[in-house]
Amino acid sequence: MPPASPGPILRRRRLGLELRRLREAAGLTGDQVIEHIGWASASKLSRLENGRSRPDPQDVRDLLDLYRVDETLRAELLGITQEAGDIRGWLKNFPAMTQQQRNFAELEAGCAEISEYNPVLVPGLLQTTGYARMRISSAWEVDQEAGDPEAGEDIDTEIKARLARQSLLTREFDAPRYTAVLEESALGHRAGPPEVLREQLAQLCELAARPNVTLHVLLRDTPIGQWYLPPTAFSLYRFADPLDPETLAIEGGFTDVMSTEVIALNRYKVVFKWLCAAALSAPDTLSWLTESAERLSGTAAPSTAAGGSAMAPAQRRSSTGRLTER
Repeated sequence: MPPASPGPILRRRRLGLELRRLREAAGLTGDQVIEHIGWASASKLSRLENGRSRPDPQDVRDLLDLYRVDETLRAELLGITQEAGDIRGWLKNFPAMTQQQRNFAELEAGCAEISEYNPVLVPGLLQTTGYARMRISSAWEVDQEAGDPEAGEDIDTEIKARLARQSLLTREFDAPRYTAVLEESALGHRAGPPEVLREQLAQLCELAARPNVTLHVLLRDTPIGQWYLPPTAFSLYRFADPLDPETLAIEGGFTDVMSTEVIALNRYKVVFKWLCAAALSAPDTLSWLTESAERLSGTAAPSTAAGGSAMAPAQRRSSTGRLTER
């Protein structure tokens, strides 16, 4: 079972924010800190403050000595430093993990709330084994044709790593509140054969019934706000500890970008609000998922099975409001 405590990547960011705050409170520039401590590299402090390197405990002690930090805060930050560097210990909580999946697993650990949108896929935390295999194997075919020597080396391990992340939604204690907006096209005929889609729809129905999971289906012809079109998939992460920085992850197909910048976060929060307003309500989404699964099984009622959408026009919600492959 994945841990409820924050992962190393989040601990690094928290430590970096605290170290920057302490330096600024001490009235020191980065160059002055480097000179006082005697570090050879001027980029060392920058990497620490931006959470981009594994912190060395002695380096952190040197900084805390320079900033004259009291014992209580010192003990807290040294504890965070240990957590930020204990990658192997943290990974022992997962039956399988890969580098591609680890970055997201580290973000998801310790979350109080996760909000996700993907314009073409079912998000990774909701995927079945079959759906995940379709997504990963088809994406790796692109890598192979592009000349990536590691493409397709171990698809099974990649799938197991993705599935290992999912148990945080169903754990007994401290499960995060999870909300996702699913595009209708993510469950359409282009996404996979009927048996794969049928299994995926059934799993979504089960997850939608959980008290911590809220799913919204966005029908293909429903406008968002004032005809807004979200250009990318994105995820928003809020953590149990309010001092841990909220994080935005933007998926760009083959490149992912992560940010804690407040304005960027706020923009995507607005977009997610618009998406939820435009999409079907949670109860209507469950009905849509159930009827779609029945239609694939050949058991849907005639009035439901007819036409392009599983949901009748009267059940569509109008907008009342004005984001790689995982």
